[in-house]
Amino acid sequence: MAERPARKPRKPHSAQVVRTERLTPHMQRVVLGGEGLAEFEADTCTDHYVKLLFGPEGVTYPEPFDMERIREEFPREQWPVTRTYTVRHWDAQHRELTLDFVVHGDEGLAGPWAARVRPGETVRFLGPGGAYAPDPSADWHLLAGDESALPAIAAALESLPAGAVTRAFIEIAGPEEEQKIDSDAEVTWLHRGDRPVGEQLVEAVRALEFPEGRVHAFVHGEAAAVKELRRLLRVELRIPREDLSISGYWRLGHNEDGWQASKREWNARVEQEQEQEGAAPAA
Repeated sequence: MAERPARKPRKPHSAQVVRTERLTPHMQRVVLGGEGLAEFEADTCTDHYVKLLFGPEGVTYPEPFDMERIREEFPREQWPVTRTYTVRHWDAQHRELTLDFVVHGDEGLAGPWAARVRPGETVRFLGPGGAYAPDPSADWHLLAGDESALPAIAAALESLPAGAVTRAFIEIAGPEEEQKIDSDAEVTWLHRGDRPVGEQLVEAVRALEFPEGRVHAFVHGEAAAVKELRRLLRVELRIPREDLSISGYWRLGHNEDGWQASKREWNARVEQEQEQEGAAPAA
């Protein structure tokens, strides 16, 4: 059997913070720019994402920044950790990349960083990745998620032509977290309050009277809630897999490192369980 070719190392992009803005009490915007974005492109998917690289406090790396060299010369606990964020907007003309961060005080890594970072600071990241954009041949579009999916849902809505049939649900903490989205599509903002994350989102999509025709759906957010919505769409409504972009962006009680380490196994188990329950086979 022929050997697989060696995996080509991904070269990180390097950018500078151009400006920041607090959009809502818990959503911070950071705009990146600079010559390091000369080769960056993010114009094919509305769920493009990048993986920001954060080095441990007090650790500095040799220049030019080289992940392979870092892995060879530094102990593992000093390697950068990654945090994944959706591209809210990519301005190819001005070479500016906009990222939005959910901030809960000092909780987490990327949120507090976004809240305190200042213009001129350097940011390194990998990407972009991405796999979804609204299918123009679909009869209508379903978009559902929590705060973590808000940037991707907003980007998708803004990419749709005027008058496109959409049903969009975004669960947020409260009315103060609503955002202006440059789209004529109506968004149903679900104010969570003290209720468990994802509960209202599941209820709202379950209560939806689905329009006629083929749906193209984007459903992302907390993993347990996404699991329930996947059961609704795949098992009960038998929507084909190829018409769904559906996955847990995060899981309650896990940081990104823990969730990413278990996500493949979680997804495989969910897939197996729901196939046994009678999900429609892939075309």
